[in-house]
Amino acid sequence: MILIKKQLKILIIIIMISSCTNNNITVYETSESGNNLTELSEFNHNESVFSKITINKDVKFQKITGFGGAFTESSAYNLNKLSKEKRDEVLKAYFSKEGANYSLTRTHMNSCDFSLNNYSYSPVEDDINLDYFSVEEDINDLIPMIKDAINISEDGFKIFASPWTASPWMKDNNDWRAGKLLKKYYPTWALFFSKYIDAYKEFGIDIWGFTVENEPHGNNGSWESMHFTPEEMTDFVKNYLGPQLEKDGKGDKIILGYDQNRDDIENWVDSMFENEESSKYFDGTAIHWYDSTYEVYPEKLQYAHNAAPNKYLIQTEACIDAEVPVWKDDQWYYKKEATDWGYTWREEAKKYLHPKYSPFNRYARDIIGCLNNWVDGWVDWNMVLDKQGGPNWVSNWCIAPIIVDTENDEVYYTPLYYVMSHFSKFIRPGAEIIEVEKTDPELMVTAAINEDGSKVLVIFNESNSNKSFQLFEKNSKLTDQRISISPRAIQTIKIDG
Repeated sequence: MILIKKQLKILIIIIMISSCTNNNITVYETSESGNNLTELSEFNHNESVFSKITINKDVKFQKITGFGGAFTESSAYNLNKLSKEKRDEVLKAYFSKEGANYSLTRTHMNSCDFSLNNYSYSPVEDDINLDYFSVEEDINDLIPMIKDAINISEDGFKIFASPWTASPWMKDNNDWRAGKLLKKYYPTWALFFSKYIDAYKEFGIDIWGFTVENEPHGNNGSWESMHFTPEEMTDFVKNYLGPQLEKDGKGDKIILGYDQNRDDIENWVDSMFENEESSKYFDGTAIHWYDSTYEVYPEKLQYAHNAAPNKYLIQTEACIDAEVPVWKDDQWYYKKEATDWGYTWREEAKKYLHPKYSPFNRYARDIIGCLNNWVDGWVDWNMVLDKQGGPNWVSNWCIAPIIVDTENDEVYYTPLYYVMSHFSKFIRPGAEIIEVEKTDPELMVTAAINEDGSKVLVIFNESNSNKSFQLFEKNSKLTDQRISISPRAIQTIKIDG
């Protein structure tokens, strides 16, 4: 009898150990060596030391809003120059469950640099009641792209809109570039947002929210822009935009303030969230990465979170700028030859923020860094550009995750597309970022738990050597399997069960 009890106890222990490690684990990798979101089942361990990565689902941080990119006129125009087969392929690559399954997107109100020309929905001068408001400019390209994406997406996605500028007649310099919104047109400009919601609703497109102004510091007058100080933006939202949307029954629409680089975020959140009155209509803060596409600015992100811990903190734009896309050469995207605008144009004292740095590394490093510092959404810029990096009416060429050759009807999925997919496909809206610890300082890691209970780790190995590790949850192993990640690679590990 004693022997039977001992055997039973041993059996129970074995079962308990098995249940702790019997998780359904799937590993996907994109790497310089040629993997593109490739599912791995075998691993190369060329070292005897295995590091540990430990997650703790009991310590939770921000809830994820989503990941995605921007609908721009340039992207939509490029898609319309492809065959229907290729156009559908690209949209499915971004919005289907089999593809990146984007969940958070952006578009522009009025024209931007990634438009074919300057245009406004309110072209008639002194039309203060916007009787002639029209989104006719969007009907051929932009609206069909958004509608087709909606039809493809099974899970649906949020879309927010950003203005680059009001019509010149509303501004103190009567120009598309730079200048400020005249105070007498604050009520008209607030009405503009409400009219936009209605106009897009007529086409079956629900607008989730807005950023108040793309890059309120401006862009040195290079393309469409309109300047606000923190105090001016707070005044506009508090006394005009928020009340207008509320009056029109649209008080549920999200309003994100700021919408420019992280380096100056303190001044903006201090104004927006100074008190209950100032913060009433602000639902969160929008940020860009262009001050430095290498430095994540964790302290500034922490500051923004602490200023409004229950509100959104969303990265609303990022791209590899100042570069013409390299066509069908994956290796280029892993090389340091790429530079951003600041490498050439930044003042000497701040050029250190703009080193030569590979596009692949920029995306992987920044998204993980953001998620580990309270950012709840990360939105790329253009979804689809041509081989020149446009069209762009001011020749501000950039790179998108998907490049198309419209003359030959070809599509190129750059490594940046797969980096985005490592997050958007597996970390779904409503997921919560959870605590993660790792013993290898050369690995960047973030972890989340989805609403369905699945756990996701995203690991970035920037080093030139293969890295091996074991996964733990608190003090128990998640799996007996030892995993390795290739040099210069990003890996997503999905754990069901």
